[in-house]
Amino acid sequence: MKFALGKKLGMTTIYNDDGAQNVTLIEIVPNKITNIYTNEKDGRNSICLSIPKTNKKSFLREFRSDEISEFSEGNEIEASIFEKGDIVSVSANTKAKGFQGVVKRHNFKGGPASHGHRHSLRAPGSIGSAYPQHVIKGKKMAGRDGGKRATISSLEVILVDNDNNLIAVKGSVPGVVGRIVEVKSK
Repeated sequence: MKFALGKKLGMTTIYNDDGAQNVTLIEIVPNKITNIYTNEKDGRNSICLSIPKTNKKSFLREFRSDEISEFSEGNEIEASIFEKGDIVSVSANTKAKGFQGVVKRHNFKGGPASHGHRHSLRAPGSIGSAYPQHVIKGKKMAGRDGGKRATISSLEVILVDNDNNLIAVKGSVPGVVGRIVEVKSK
């Protein structure tokens, strides 16, 4: 299993033998292995990675793996761990959009714009029923949108640049530019 923490740099287009491909560039900041947890001692086989986030803070993530014998504490993981053609999953927090109405948040159609519907153009409509006389949990209503953890699976690594510690994955990944993302393969 291959895994690393990186910083999303943005999207671009790469032209190669397969034609034009839209890719997301991820800078694999040198990851330091801070802890190795074993099943016998800690109840799980996993590796804890950290990268410096600011002057005094670091970003920590733990990756479960059965192949922990290949790693040792204090080593660094770089972009060279990945190869062209690897299939990876990328996880991060999505872009937060704040408080949104039902039209933008849940793709509701909205009401008609004429024939006596003066103030109900983007209203949700009826939200309850005769029984059970309350709004049922999970009802699609207005609220905070985005800012949740998302994982995009089955992305192909198109390019590995060891000199600049960059990888390019085919397609888009969650989060805004500059956000820390988790990249792992099976």
